[in-house]
Amino acid sequence: MIHTTSRVLVSDLREHIGQTVSVSGWVNTLRLQSKMQFVVVRDHTGMVQVTHKRSGEGDEVEAALEQLTSESAVRITGRVVENPIVKLGGLEVVPESVEILNRAETPLPIDEHTGLEHRLDWRFLDVRRRPQARLLFAVQTTLEQGMREYAYAQGCTEMHTPKLMGTASESGAEVFELGYFDRSAYLAQSPQFFKQMAIAAGIDRVFEIGPVFRAEPSFTSRHATEFTGVDVELAWINGVEDVMAFEERMLTHAITKVAEVHGDAIRETFGVEVVVPTTPFPRITMAEAQKVLRAKGWDPEGIKEDLDPEGERGIASYVKEETGHEWVFITHYPTSIRPFYHMRPADNPGLTLSFDLLWKGLEVTTGAQREHRYDVLLKQAAEKGMSPEPMQDYLNCFRYGCPPHGGLGMGLGRVLMVLLGLDSLREATFLFRGPNRLTP
Repeated sequence: MIHTTSRVLVSDLREHIGQTVSVSGWVNTLRLQSKMQFVVVRDHTGMVQVTHKRSGEGDEVEAALEQLTSESAVRITGRVVENPIVKLGGLEVVPESVEILNRAETPLPIDEHTGLEHRLDWRFLDVRRRPQARLLFAVQTTLEQGMREYAYAQGCTEMHTPKLMGTASESGAEVFELGYFDRSAYLAQSPQFFKQMAIAAGIDRVFEIGPVFRAEPSFTSRHATEFTGVDVELAWINGVEDVMAFEERMLTHAITKVAEVHGDAIRETFGVEVVVPTTPFPRITMAEAQKVLRAKGWDPEGIKEDLDPEGERGIASYVKEETGHEWVFITHYPTSIRPFYHMRPADNPGLTLSFDLLWKGLEVTTGAQREHRYDVLLKQAAEKGMSPEPMQDYLNCFRYGCPPHGGLGMGLGRVLMVLLGLDSLREATFLFRGPNRLTP
């Protein structure tokens, strides 16, 4: 079939009043009355009303419109007419031809009352039918673009590290094992070791956005078994403070961009105000955070080494009261709850030069200065009861002149979740993967 008129997006129709155009999209709603047929067609930019006056026998447009169902894919060619009564932008299209490209079966498997789990089974329809879901991916694109822009401007090289590993990386507990020819392989829980190899390879600053796999049987609103990580590693640092400064500036740059491009749409669709944070973000040591929380009745037994979600929310609201800031770096985590490769301060080996970044009480990042001295790494691995053999390729990076370095790993979905005020990571991911979900 030859199309003489090229496609016009719904958002551009106002520039074509009086012209014949072609609109492609999905049937949003149908009202087929005795004298008139009204069809609202939706594309990714908006909705337009198509209005046809029936003329009975031999009216091909009438016959085609009569066959339509909700969500059918159509191409409608017709004249753009100004009509102030029409709610959708004061325009309508008077059709000259109607092509049904793919008629949707009826009834649809989901509607506006369907619960989240069942919507996820039909995620393509869920995203297509809900503007907020489509906006989410537009925001994700802008957020990533902003982070990349900042990273590139700071001299980062974007790397793509392997997701298949021959040995379980940081600990055997949270890795997925899979058959690899005649032996076992593991899915990477983090690009950590590979980022550090890139630093040892003389790549000054490393940046990666890619998949991360965690075999955690967690059923919370903020866990997934596969998620997108934003990872950075910086060489020749003077301390962990350099890493935190990099991250807060990168986030501020990216959120500024989101606010400029999508601020109004986010306010309208999600009812959330995008607040661009000021730098520097507040910092509080783990010891101070626990002191503040315990004074408010958290962890009455005084046995928790780490902050639980309640503690994270508590410290975030304390910092917000004290400073007005939504973000906070928790620093100096105890050695016992951090991996062996986190550097420890010379004067206090019970702590690590590490941090978590919380946004509105949700942990979105973990980072640290890494231990770059071979002998110290061996000692710290031994203390954790780890054998050096499986990690020899990694440890070799530190035998031939590895510079001081540090970095961070951020969960993209978690950032989006807080940014848009969503209740669950499931909503902030295109096709969610969790302990009970490997489909669609």
